[in-house]
Amino acid sequence: MKTAFINGKIYTVNKEQPIAQAVLIEDNKIVFVGSNEEAQKFIDASTKVIDLNSKLMLPGFIDAHLHMISGGFYTLEVDLRPAKSRAEFTSILKEYVKKNPGEWVTQGRWDNEKWDDKSLPTKDWIDDFSQTTPILVKRIDGHLALANSYALKLAGITKDTPSPEGGIIVKDPVTGDPNGLLKDLALELFDTVISEPPEDDYINAALAALNEFKAFGITSVQDITFNFAGDENKPLYDLQTYKQLEKNHQLTCRIQARIPIDYYKDLLDKNILHNSGTNYVKLGSIKAYGDGALGSRSAWFFEPYADDSSNYGLVYDIISNGSLKRWALDADKNKLQISIHAIGDRTNNYVLNLYEEIKNENPEWDRRFRIEHAQHLIPGDVKRFKEINVIASVQPYHAIDDGVWVRNRIGKVREMLTHMYKSYLNNNVVIAFGTDWPVAPLNPLYGIYAAVTRRTVDGKNPGGWLPEQKITIEEAIKAYTLDAAYASYEENIKGSIEVGKLADMVVLSDDILMIDPVMIWDVKVEITIFDGKIIYKR
Repeated sequence: MKTAFINGKIYTVNKEQPIAQAVLIEDNKIVFVGSNEEAQKFIDASTKVIDLNSKLMLPGFIDAHLHMISGGFYTLEVDLRPAKSRAEFTSILKEYVKKNPGEWVTQGRWDNEKWDDKSLPTKDWIDDFSQTTPILVKRIDGHLALANSYALKLAGITKDTPSPEGGIIVKDPVTGDPNGLLKDLALELFDTVISEPPEDDYINAALAALNEFKAFGITSVQDITFNFAGDENKPLYDLQTYKQLEKNHQLTCRIQARIPIDYYKDLLDKNILHNSGTNYVKLGSIKAYGDGALGSRSAWFFEPYADDSSNYGLVYDIISNGSLKRWALDADKNKLQISIHAIGDRTNNYVLNLYEEIKNENPEWDRRFRIEHAQHLIPGDVKRFKEINVIASVQPYHAIDDGVWVRNRIGKVREMLTHMYKSYLNNNVVIAFGTDWPVAPLNPLYGIYAAVTRRTVDGKNPGGWLPEQKITIEEAIKAYTLDAAYASYEENIKGSIEVGKLADMVVLSDDILMIDPVMIWDVKVEITIFDGKIIYKR
């Protein structure tokens, strides 16, 4: 079957042919890109013709970093993100518990930085209405969570329970009792007691996520692929879900599944290398965590936090015990792609040093190292990304969100060395854009808006926070398409509108190349095309 899109403004992200008027697709491939007049030669009676009415068409958005299954569960569970105060936080949670008594509550995504009083919550806020309902609701960044007393009891966490390496059980300074807050690897203490969702729930969560992707023009994602509750009997159930959806022809998005680094030998046992799999589900990339998050004050820095002088953040146990180095050297030697979460400047420096060591020690190959977030650096480390060939996998919405309060956390000097997108590009570093959903909103247009305007969400930086780090709209689109495809070894099959590539495209309500960048926030997706089929119309 052939479909022709005519009378459009096609921004191809192909430097050899940047602008076109028409695109023809046959089955799931692009077979023509050019002018309306030339397109007529390929249109016959059997061709479905769609008039774009001068609308802007782009390659389908590629989200280079998100959490698909947890995002799907998030859409199906309680949403604490809208809360603007303690009262709203407790009210939303209380109402949810009332409707779902006795069931684990494990999502939430609250953000105390948006509250009138920015103090962190404690179990005392929620215990009175949840005595028989276990609660472990995560902060927006996923690195800090609030548990109620019932959940702490089920997990066996008491005043005598030590904090695990790479995590903190926050305790009352007077009584020594857990106050309900847990950071990073302390959350794993709940893995054995959180009830595992049934298999159908995974499918439903994935389908919920896919529906969200359609509406935002997202045709590919690079997923942090975990199982939901750490159940060793169901390792990587997220991946099994994706494969089942592919088998059932229900996938409306391409997925690169990046599995935890401690499972890397499972890939080797199956002779899986980088860029293995199908055009729908790719394998061969592994992911590790190096530290926590800035919002939770668990990102790892060389100097202490400006608002917490004894706190340098948290380094994860796989760094301190040497496992990360050992695993990464072996995985790279066997041609698996490595990506590591690094937010604090000390973590980014550590990972760059590790990658440099791997590059010097192991045989050369097209390894495409990645640092996820690549958020805070020490002077000089920007250039090392290019020297070592490291992709900066960044999430621009974080810049306009963090920019509201980052100076309070780390001070003015370090603030200048954060979310440095223009500096990366000036040093010829590949940047791949993502959202980190459900940590941040899923809409790629918000990310483009953030990268181009850098106007913080509180409205206090109309000229842009660290405006010298603004990038152009063309650069932002490329980071969300072709360069994101490069980050998963797929730039030859997608990421631009070119003959022979997969027919994944998006049509927007407004021409973001021409309008005032501030207006990008309100632009909508009109049509999403995936695998040659229209899967969404507004």
